Amino acid sequence: MKRLVYKAYERRLSRQLDGLQRPRHVGLIMDGNRRWAREAGFADVADGHRAGARQLVEMLGWCREAGVEVVTVWLLSTDNLVNRPPEELSQLLEIICDITDELAEPGNPWRLRHVGALDVLPTETAARISAATLRTRNRTGMQVNVAIGYGGRQEIADAVRKLLLQHAEAGATIEELAEVLDVDHIAEHLYTSGQPDPDLVIRTSGEQRLSGFMLWQSVHSEFWFCEAYWPEFRRTDFLRALRDYAIRHRRFGS
Repeated sequence: MKRLVYKAYERRLSRQLDGLQRPRHVGLIMDGNRRWAREAGFADVADGHRAGARQLVEMLGWCREAGVEVVTVWLLSTDNLVNRPPEELSQLLEIICDITDELAEPGNPWRLRHVGALDVLPTETAARISAATLRTRNRTGMQVNVAIGYGGRQEIADAVRKLLLQHAEAGATIEELAEVLDVDHIAEHLYTSGQPDPDLVIRTSGEQRLSGFMLWQSVHSEFWFCEAYWPEFRRTDFLRALRDYAIRHRRFGS
């Protein structure tokens, strides 16, 4: 009976979305895997990460059905690399590599793009992620950014570093760069260069903060926070997020 009620609610939400604006780019902060595992009685929090990985595949299917062009999924932050216990981090990295390989399988239509700093990851992890993204390079479907070893501050620092090196290689001085530097110069060197900024950022588990996710790109994003832990996130939650996004008046600073 509960499933029938949810299906009816999904159909109602889908009808409400007919003709309304949809986000081109959705950002996902998939929070709550460890808490879900503990509350579900699992002894190993890695079970929560595995459940979250399975949920991600479902979510990408929903995004594709909704006509979303770009999805950025935050799988591992730079803070995770230094703050997680070594054993948990090792398991998490393996799960991340496995889900990235799964997303790159031939039956999936999306293109993968790594966003983050590969040099902060273990060599084997970085190699597996690079190989997975390379296998999808000729696909024309939805773009899926896998944010692994990602931090918003690190991204901006990397963008400025690349910009300085580019101008140094061209023989320009710091003074000459300072005269022409604007926000577009930095944006061109971000991990997401060439992509639209996220229209909608979704975070699960009840936390209402960005934690460093796409600090530069999210300046005009709409945010939608959900109480459910990520492994419990349902299609009805996603449709509600799309509905709320559609009825908001986006001002873009005006």
